[in-house]
Amino acid sequence: MKLTSKGQVTIPQRLRKRYALTPDTEVVFEETPEGVLIRPANIERLQKLRVALRRSKGSAAIQRSAELLDLTRGED
Repeated sequence: MKLTSKGQVTIPQRLRKRYALTPDTEVVFEETPEGVLIRPANIERLQKLRVALRRSKGSAAIQRSAELLDLTRGED
């Protein structure tokens, strides 16, 4: 199997079927001592993160950049 000039590779059909990899499946690439592992992403975890980020949007009590800088520097 060869990598394309765009860095793409086709996952063999038998593996796509075995691991239920559909065109919309999110995958992650992990470095291991043996090489690169490609596996389905933990979708529940990704969805929870997306929901948390949506809920937190605009919820900061900080009104100005200077307030944020003071907090990160430990100044009151």
